[in-house]
Amino acid sequence: MTTNRAVEVYRYHLVPGNILTCGGQAMISAVLGTCVAVCLHDRRLKIGGMNHFLYPKSGFFGSPSSDYGDVAIPQLINKLRRMGSRVEDLEAQIIGGANIPGSRDRSTGGKNVNMARKILKKNGIPIVSEDVGGFKGRRLIFHTGTNETLIMKTHRIRRGDYFPYRQRLEN
Repeated sequence: MTTNRAVEVYRYHLVPGNILTCGGQAMISAVLGTCVAVCLHDRRLKIGGMNHFLYPKSGFFGSPSSDYGDVAIPQLINKLRRMGSRVEDLEAQIIGGANIPGSRDRSTGGKNVNMARKILKKNGIPIVSEDVGGFKGRRLIFHTGTNETLIMKTHRIRRGDYFPYRQRLEN
């Protein structure tokens, strides 16, 4: 006899400079302009995680932290390895890196994307999907269990888009 049980899917919003891994089913959202999100999925364990970084290389504007791709991507890989993932079972998606008019450094988005590609290649992790560059921001939802992404492009990103849950609590 089989029973229909709904699988609970947790929802998280990832703000810039953060990393999240999940051993269960989760949908992680982010809002990206020049920032980049790297989504990693373990094909064998059906788990995954995502980071959201602002700058390509530590020392670019400050001390090493997960604000930087060269720190955030290895941290994401290591978090999944500690959960039992093997690097050979991981696959990546890269999203973001837009060239937003009026941003501080118009080349930051492209540098972020290049850093992600470089580190993933160095670790032997294949990139199965990219949605990068251009002149529009993106709203992203990543499902850790299925490796599916939903990407919505937008002409204008508002401050409240980066912290949607905080805005709801304040109203």
